[in-house]
Amino acid sequence: MRVIIHFNFAGFVAKVCIMSISTVIYVAAGGAVGAVGRFLVVSLVGSWAHAAGSSFPFGTIVVNVLGSFILGSLVELSALVWSPSPDVRAMIVVGMLGAFTTFSTFSLDVVTLMTRGAWGQVALYMGISVALSIVALYMGMQTMKALIA
Repeated sequence: MRVIIHFNFAGFVAKVCIMSISTVIYVAAGGAVGAVGRFLVVSLVGSWAHAAGSSFPFGTIVVNVLGSFILGSLVELSALVWSPSPDVRAMIVVGMLGAFTTFSTFSLDVVTLMTRGAWGQVALYMGISVALSIVALYMGMQTMKALIA
């Protein structure tokens, strides 16, 4: 069954066609797992940081870097030996990893640090987040290549 959604907002008209309702269900299930995973990781890392006397957003860095590593691993895995169905691919990439990683929280953390005048932490946080996420994605790809080869 195809799902077609029509949007009309302030003169902007869009039509979204989703291949099947099963895809929506798979994405929702993956999203639930990813959201709970992010909540648990951010809470755990945040409590460690708080116990160490830091308000630096380490939890967001951890989920974004870990999510990038997982995505890199899955890219190589599916390129080399695994062919997940479109529903399973959507569940993992869009649902689970989309809910697990977070650019909006990263952006909020940057603005929060800016409003505190913590410009050094802003630069550090942005640099670490972007650089480590890219390195983690690449390392995930290389790890999977090495494991499969």
